[in-house]
Amino acid sequence: MTALRAVRVVTEVAAVNREFDYLVPEGMTVGVGDRVRLDFHGRSVRAWVVQDDVPIEGRKLKSISKWLGYGPSPSLLPFLGWAAEQWVTPFARALAASCTLKLWKQLPEPPPKHEISISQHFAPGLWQCGPTRDPLDIVLSAYEATRDQPGSLLVLVPTEGWAGRLATRLTHRGVATALFDQEWDRVRAGWPVVVGSRGAAFAPMERLAGIVVLDGDDDAYVSGQSPTWNAIRVVAERSRRDNAPLWVTSPMPSPLLLSLFGEPQLDDDIVGRWPRLEVIDRRLADPRDGALSQDALRLAHRALDETDGVAVTVILQRLGAGRLLACRRCGELLRCGTCGEAESEVMGRLQCRSAHEPRDIFCRSCGATKPRTVRSGVTTLARDVALQLSQPVAEVTATSDSPSSNIRVVVGTEAVFRHVRRTGVVIFVDFDQYLLGSREEARRDAIYAVARAGRLVGGRRDGRGAVVLQTRRGEDDVISALQSADFAAFMREEFATAEALELPPFGAVAEIGGVAGDAYATALREAGVSVTTVGERFIIRAASNAELRALLARAERPAGEMRLAIS
Repeated sequence: MTALRAVRVVTEVAAVNREFDYLVPEGMTVGVGDRVRLDFHGRSVRAWVVQDDVPIEGRKLKSISKWLGYGPSPSLLPFLGWAAEQWVTPFARALAASCTLKLWKQLPEPPPKHEISISQHFAPGLWQCGPTRDPLDIVLSAYEATRDQPGSLLVLVPTEGWAGRLATRLTHRGVATALFDQEWDRVRAGWPVVVGSRGAAFAPMERLAGIVVLDGDDDAYVSGQSPTWNAIRVVAERSRRDNAPLWVTSPMPSPLLLSLFGEPQLDDDIVGRWPRLEVIDRRLADPRDGALSQDALRLAHRALDETDGVAVTVILQRLGAGRLLACRRCGELLRCGTCGEAESEVMGRLQCRSAHEPRDIFCRSCGATKPRTVRSGVTTLARDVALQLSQPVAEVTATSDSPSSNIRVVVGTEAVFRHVRRTGVVIFVDFDQYLLGSREEARRDAIYAVARAGRLVGGRRDGRGAVVLQTRRGEDDVISALQSADFAAFMREEFATAEALELPPFGAVAEIGGVAGDAYATALREAGVSVTTVGERFIIRAASNAELRALLARAERPAGEMRLAIS
């Protein structure tokens, strides 16, 4: 008689965050990490096996109904448990992050790693690179450095489109490459190189030989949905556990990257790999000018004459309310004297979002008392640009499809970066929306927006195109740093500020929102937790992630939809 065998499982029902024991039917092959189907309180649900050979001890257990296929490698489960604890989420969600909806019942044999030639060697660590640096050189260098080590080289990029293009280029160089989102079976089998976007940080292979993260400060590496995984923290932990070397690039490393990986190594010719900038001060512009100034129009017409395909890209990014006030007489923007943020009119007075110093309505520069609103939507802007350039215009927002191939002018939000690959000129029609944004990262957002635009027009060494900044703040330190491509002082200031104020990564922050957020915040306050209200959100701060988790555990999470973002 065959001895009974039991395993421990975690179901896909994330609301039930606990483990259960089930019998394995005779003749069924089930291993740790595998996906199975079972009866769970009268429902047929999927589950993952997380422990084998569980003692039965005379208990009457239900049996697994069906083996569904492979899941994450058994060696990955402790790491996934760490991630679930770090972001205060059910273990089932961490397990799901390492899998696809499709079930995989067979794994292919991985191909060998072939030797390749490289043009430049990059040592592991943090690299500060200009935005137009070809990342293929870094990936190939990392591949050759780890070729003799067991496991896969994991390469993370911000978007799926970028992942597909990079995988194609690697394949053409003779490197066997698998895409995380499309070829999960190859990833699980341990293909030599695995490429993917944020989700690939949880790629299910048994071991990593090395990790490459391109554009490590891109917002795309932080999940917008709860749990708010940060892929950089995830791969840093995987690198530590597998003792795998890690390469990270960034145009301007953030305090997070600096704290995790130390001082950056400087790539060659950083200045030449930033785009050529044209800064246009609109404070004294002719009021009869349209959305594009005369200088911007001149550059746009030149691009139309010299560039095939999309020649002109105009970006209007609205952050926060998206409304700025400017003096009618001198053109200066109305800003708070304490924090420098844009002011708006509230009950007949001017004040910033934090209401530092409410005041009467007047311009600090010239004393005029009649400001005007600087605001337009993408649709209005597209119409104005079409009239100014006498060209049909494609309007691109987050919900738009890619413009047709015969369109020469594109107008939209930052969504254009996902739809346009090359252009002759990028015009930020209202760059002050970045410089005076209400978010703490507004200045960093401004620099990264220019970096992304630089990839469309090419670097200064190429002399191909230009990035135009229309602004009423020509003396801003962010613009000065962009013109010189020297961000050292800016990085030091940002690092010191984060450290002094105990902002991430020197402190932990939880943001609570959603329908049930108010009830949870109330319960936490009753439990003695300090909770700050910011609009419709609730903020909790702590010195470390462990302390933050302890604070959050003081109150039971209520039923209902809630977003818990931990950074």
